[in-house]
Amino acid sequence: MQAKSRLKSKKKINILVADREGIFRLGLKRLLSAEDDLRVVAQAENVPQVMAMLKTFQPDLIIVQQEIASDGNRSLLAQIRHQAPECKIIAIASLFSEQMKKELVEAGVSGLICKADQPEAFVKSVHRVLRGETVLPHSPLTEVGVGIVSDKDRQPRPVDTLTRRERTIVSCLTQGWRNREIASHLDIVEQTVKNHLRSIYDKVGVSDRLELVLYAIHQRLELPKVT
Repeated sequence: MQAKSRLKSKKKINILVADREGIFRLGLKRLLSAEDDLRVVAQAENVPQVMAMLKTFQPDLIIVQQEIASDGNRSLLAQIRHQAPECKIIAIASLFSEQMKKELVEAGVSGLICKADQPEAFVKSVHRVLRGETVLPHSPLTEVGVGIVSDKDRQPRPVDTLTRRERTIVSCLTQGWRNREIASHLDIVEQTVKNHLRSIYDKVGVSDRLELVLYAIHQRLELPKVT
């Protein structure tokens, strides 16, 4: 009984996620909330929201998009350090230059994570930062965005097998469209949209719409524009 009480009373780490892409915030919340010791208590998409959420929820950790952290010459990071000196900060970005890494760490950031990293890398990095470690992305690939490519990397990816119509449907999903709206745009019936989605899921190895959108973001897929 006592062991169960201690287990239930174990303190969770409260996390604030700040990113301009709503679908990325949602995916990160879903990923981190699956951990027993982590809890996303608030989300923000700009500097004023970050400061408001920081005051209201007093998170233990802030995961912030580098573009938001850099607003106003990193004044956001200085404000966080002043208002919540014990709060850990992790910055996320598509790419980190060596100069950017240096400036962010000097501004008080404890971890840097590339958006294209695997989900398990995000979880491991969060736990390492919470243990007091400094987590930096690998160099030099992170700085230039390219590097040594293995034969395996040169092989066609599953996503390369998507037809143009399937890519258009993925593009619609990233805009938050429903099946009915996609069907109307493509002049097909909803059941056909569902059939295409099942085919797409099988090709890229995901199980639902959210995972597919996150996959598209992480892989930086070139998708047809839809309006």
